[in-house]
Amino acid sequence: MIKLDGSYMEGGGALVRTALALSALTSKPFEVNKIRSGRPNQGLKAQHLTSIKALKEICNAKTSDIELGTTEFWFHPGKIKRGIYEFDIGTAGSITLFLQAIILPCLFAPGKITLKVKGGTCGKWQASVDYLQNVLIPQLTRFVEKMELKVLKRGYYPKGGGEIQLEINPRFKLNEYENFSQFSEDLRYKTVKINLVEQGEIEQIRGNINASSDLSEMEVAERIKKSAENSLKEFNVPINIRTEYKNTLSVGGEIVLWALFSKDGKMDFDNPTILGADSLIEKGKSSEQIGKEVSDKLKVEINSAAAVDRYLADQLIPFMALLPESIIKSREISKHAQTNIYVTEQFLEIGFIIKNNTILTEEK
Repeated sequence: MIKLDGSYMEGGGALVRTALALSALTSKPFEVNKIRSGRPNQGLKAQHLTSIKALKEICNAKTSDIELGTTEFWFHPGKIKRGIYEFDIGTAGSITLFLQAIILPCLFAPGKITLKVKGGTCGKWQASVDYLQNVLIPQLTRFVEKMELKVLKRGYYPKGGGEIQLEINPRFKLNEYENFSQFSEDLRYKTVKINLVEQGEIEQIRGNINASSDLSEMEVAERIKKSAENSLKEFNVPINIRTEYKNTLSVGGEIVLWALFSKDGKMDFDNPTILGADSLIEKGKSSEQIGKEVSDKLKVEINSAAAVDRYLADQLIPFMALLPESIIKSREISKHAQTNIYVTEQFLEIGFIIKNNTILTEEK
């Protein structure tokens, strides 16, 4: 039984999500205490409960009794199963935070997995589903035959009501190997390592602005787009930002931008360099402010010369651990990233070296 200290580093929910993902993948049980002790409202939140219940279904896991606010529990995973699964987080609980606990084991299921999830598609202190779709998933396609995320409905705080569908066709099926070591060895020799150190040349900037239809009359999305485009002109590259209005349960929206880079005039499809940034549409902020705010965030990432933004860095940690000698360079190594390293090293025979904002994995 792996024992984890939930108060480690920032004492947030990332520790629980990463532990659930790695436990389901490796079949190693764990127990954790002091859950989210670094947060004002301690204990499990809606997305954590839904993640645990989802893994009970996907891999026949067993747990101690849990409810909202639970500060300690144990988790015993079973075998991952293929299939179609539907989950409802309720309210505006984050779909992306939920998926952080689910995607990793699903990549190596015995067959196709389809996840239909209801909840919030964006929100404070979380990556949105558009970021997941355009920045993280391109890095994960190395592990699978196919992986596709579709946004079916938008859901904003506080009512949520968003819906996505994620389809995963595995390339490596964990159940076909005699043990985890055999699976791990095959994966290492047949998968391109994660190598994201040099940024290269910026080729284009893309983006998506989604907003509730209530905001269309004031042309909120169009004004955000114009502000962002004006702010990003200095890079002298094509800028393509889409806008959309949707009927939603709550008023809101966001803008997500991502910059794509090339090396020697070519995009590297094995290790694509994609830097992302986002900002929420909120009361008290003008459309022009929001457009400039997100552009400034993206500029900081681009001007850092790093190949990974600070949010992608922490999300890549468990995946890097599957491929020793993987290496990334980020503008900043966050406490989230350090928390994920702490958890990952408990489940896998891997070590992480951090130096000058570069993270390297090596076998223990």
